[in-house]
Amino acid sequence: MLSFLNSSGVILIILSLFSIGAVGALILQKNNNLANWWGNGFAIIGSLVSGLFAANILASSQTLAYKISTSFPGLGLSFNIDRLSAFFILIISLITFVCSVYALGYVKHYYRKYNIGTLGFFYNTFIAGLLLVVMASNALFFLIAWEIMSLTSYFLVVYENINEQNVKAGTLYFIMTHVGTAFIILAFFLLYNTTGSLEFEAMKNGASALSPLLKNIIFVCALIGFGTKAGIIPLHIWLPSAHPAAPSHVSAIMSGVMIKTGIYMFIRMFFDILPNAPLWWGICILIVGSVSSLLGVLYALAEHDLKKLLAYHSIENIGIILLGLGSSLVFLSAGLKTFAMIGLIAALFHTLNHAIFKALLFLGAGSIISQTHTRNIEEYGGLIKLMPATALFFLVGSMAISALPPLNGFFSEWLTFQSLFSGATSFGTLTKLVFVLSAGALAFTGGLAAACFVKAFGVTFLARPRSDEAKHAKESDLSLQIGMGVLAALTLVIGVSAGNVSNMLSGVAGSVHGLAGSEIINIANSNTVHVNNEFAVLSMPALLAILLAALLITYILVKILSGKQKITVGRTWDCGTDLTPRMEITATGFSRSIITVFKNVLKPTRQNEIEYDDANLRYFPKSNSIHLELHDVYQSFFYKPLKNLLIKISDQMRKIQSGNMNAYILYIFIALMGLLLIVAK
Repeated sequence: MLSFLNSSGVILIILSLFSIGAVGALILQKNNNLANWWGNGFAIIGSLVSGLFAANILASSQTLAYKISTSFPGLGLSFNIDRLSAFFILIISLITFVCSVYALGYVKHYYRKYNIGTLGFFYNTFIAGLLLVVMASNALFFLIAWEIMSLTSYFLVVYENINEQNVKAGTLYFIMTHVGTAFIILAFFLLYNTTGSLEFEAMKNGASALSPLLKNIIFVCALIGFGTKAGIIPLHIWLPSAHPAAPSHVSAIMSGVMIKTGIYMFIRMFFDILPNAPLWWGICILIVGSVSSLLGVLYALAEHDLKKLLAYHSIENIGIILLGLGSSLVFLSAGLKTFAMIGLIAALFHTLNHAIFKALLFLGAGSIISQTHTRNIEEYGGLIKLMPATALFFLVGSMAISALPPLNGFFSEWLTFQSLFSGATSFGTLTKLVFVLSAGALAFTGGLAAACFVKAFGVTFLARPRSDEAKHAKESDLSLQIGMGVLAALTLVIGVSAGNVSNMLSGVAGSVHGLAGSEIINIANSNTVHVNNEFAVLSMPALLAILLAALLITYILVKILSGKQKITVGRTWDCGTDLTPRMEITATGFSRSIITVFKNVLKPTRQNEIEYDDANLRYFPKSNSIHLELHDVYQSFFYKPLKNLLIKISDQMRKIQSGNMNAYILYIFIALMGLLLIVAK
């Protein structure tokens, strides 16, 4: 069995499983139930096989290379699965496996409205595209896989096409993803022009011939191209609208793993293909990470659409991953490879953790939306009594994303902090300042994230229902609970075994070309982590033991001090009046004070509407509603001016379309002469 998992044939089997699932779902589209089970069933099997395949590569520390020659010049179907690729394949497989189990029950609420066979086709093809992206080692083959992933995800975003907003979200996503692809193509073209090959290995071997200027241009192109897919600010504008528009299990995959393909290519490009990065690359990524993490969580705080709130938190967590990645590049430029290892391990660890708890939260959101038929948090309330399992799983996800121990999110952010703190003591004044500000941004982000999920969980699940749909909600199907339960359990398992996971990631980080030969850091088997006798921090298992001991002591003290007091449960006293949903704190009211603090950044607008029973009784309002919106600074100050500029240029270009045939012949003649001059030169 193990020898089979090491063979190249398993790649074809994995791709065949998803192909059968896609085509079969399309053939069975007239029977919704069969199409659902066929499409998601093969997605489950394919994800399971690819997960075992990736786990075996990681355990054996081997690299599997496989190539299929084609008749097209430059196009080779080259697969190269090293430990970095295997790690991302494992994440993709894990999340798609759980989401496919969840989808067996979730997709049922689409039966009467949409074509389930079409959903199964694009869903399976999307997963296959994700796997191909992290398997490909030829630039042209990679771009084909990237386009498969992008186009299928576009069709999944616009799947609920009855809603006009979903179609608009898909259009924006389509435009932005292809703008990013244009920059990726330019980066690969520049590499090909110097190295003469489209193979990643040949590019890596020939990268030394690149001039510093050309290397920097490739860095900028890659940062924009892959950063657009990752959703970094200010290239993020597609993400908050596209992720909520897709079906919830697809949203979980897009947010949990698809945007991580941008992170994968950052590592592949900046550590592997283009090693010896200059200092400013790392500084640039640190700044982008700080801005993305802080502004991502601020925009999430002001959001009342549950799935859009989670989408903004994806931007925040991509920023946290970039903090680890940027610190690693800075250390690498200074020759501090062991420090660089810590930064890259932190980035990889948070990549894994975010995939798990963000998928859990999106699946929880899907469970809520399938019962309440709305994404507006203000129309929820009291769901903890009606959907207790969903409430528990959503609470676990909220704690994990808020970096509360002993769940997994805490430990990857802890490692990121250690990487940033070490940078604050190892460089000159300006670089040190960037590290200090990045650590401050991360600390601020953690606090605001906790506040945001207090709002999200409290307003959604606590108090009383604020709509008829919330009053009549019931717990979701078993398959939905299994999907959420598996991910909730993983947040705890990975948190408790964080040291062992970090050691596995140490091997992954050490296999990257730029960090080859670095000291492998063992976090699980020591009480402290020492780096060149300059840096010592408490290991994660030791820290976890201290935290658990502190919790146990606190519990014992509370029990002793409280004694055997009698607890009586009764209705809340409100001066004799009945409690109503109008007395609850709203999501707007909760976040309003924080938005006010950051009003210069968020540019909020407020609309106040008051209704009176009688015009003469101005002091006795019947209702008072406040509508709070944020001013989109990116749209106003960057994208809208750019759009207007393109429109003006287009209007000027239209003037050459005079309708005169002689003029058109002249244009053709000038173009031909220009081409002949280029060829002659």
